[in-house]
Parts: sequence; structure tokens; C-alpha cells
Amino acid sequence: MNEENEYDYEFEDDEVEYYAIRPNKTQIKRDIAVLFALGEEMSQLSPAQLQSLELPDIIHKAVTEVSGMPLKGARKRLLKYIAAQLHKIDIEPIMENLARLKNKSAHAVREHHIAERWRDRLIAEGDHALTELLDDYPEADRQQIRQWVRNAHKEAETAKPPKSSRMLYRYIKELLVGTDETDYEEDEIHESIIDDDSEE
Repeated sequence: MNEENEYDYEFEDDEVEYYAIRPNKTQIKRDIAVLFALGEEMSQLSPAQLQSLELPDIIHKAVTEVSGMPLKGARKRLLKYIAAQLHKIDIEPIMENLARLKNKSAHAVREHHIAERWRDRLIAEGDHALTELLDDYPEADRQQIRQWVRNAHKEAETAKPPKSSRMLYRYIKELLVGTDETDYEEDEIHESIIDDDSEE
């Protein structure tokens, strides 16, 4: 079967039979535009995110296909087909799942920027910033943070890779998400302490 003929891209006239009273054409166009935009938005998702939406197979397949298509006529036709399929189902669960994905993504970006700001302040301001951090996160390890800050300064002065700065960032991220567990290996921490001692 020709790939181009696999999908019936256009809305059929009988698709408006879902309405008890036929709406005006302007409203129909608005509805189609919303569904078209929804298909476009879903096409930007990663495979894992798309899977989490739990779309019907036929829609999932079409969205997966359109995500890899160039911005040409075939893509627009396939998006129209996706809009037509979305028109046949209740899209509220999809919209809710999509909203959760967007909120989660925005939250992750927010945490990233906060962690970066704290790391930069700790390295630039030292104990002054550390006191403020401990006010917000009293469970933070004061001595370990000081060690990373000292090592970060020495790494910058000697043009070494910013290993301690990265570890400090990761530690702050752990504080932000409220976990008590860290994924740092003990030998990494010991290595940074040994490096510091060897350079004194």
C-alpha cells in the first residue's frame, strides 16, 4: 500500500454528526485549529513522554511518524489526519496528562536554575552564602560544602576540570528535591579531599 494513501487526512462531512445542533463553520474551524495545535505539540514530545499520554494506537503511530517529518505539505496533511482522529475521542485525559508533563518539565528547569544560583553564590561569597543556604536547608553538610568550595577555587586557579563545582551543583540539587540519599561515591569525595590536601 502506498504510504501516502495510508491515512485519510481530511475531515469528512459526516464527522459533524456528533453535534445535536450543527455548529457554525467558524466554531468548527476553531475546534479543528485546537486539535491541530494539540497534534503539533505532541509531535515535539520525546518517545517516553508520548508513551505516557496513553494515546490510542492509531494516533500514537501517526504522531510518532509526523515528529520526524520536515515542515512540508505531507506533514500538514498528517497533522490534519491526527486532528480528525482526536476529534473522535475525549481529549480531556490527553490534555491533563500533557499539562502534567509541562509542569514537571518547568519544575525541573526551575530547580536547575536555583541549584546553579546557589552553587555560584557559594563559590563567589563563601560563608555568607553558606549561612543563608543552611537557613533554608539545615540538613546540609556545612563542612562538605566548604570543602567543595575550596576545591572549586583551586581547580579554577589551576585550570583543572571543575569537578568540585559539578559535585556541589549535584549536592544542591539533592537538597532541592528533598532527598536524604546521595549518589556520590565515597571514593570521589575522598579523592577531592586528597587532591586538596596534596596541593596545600
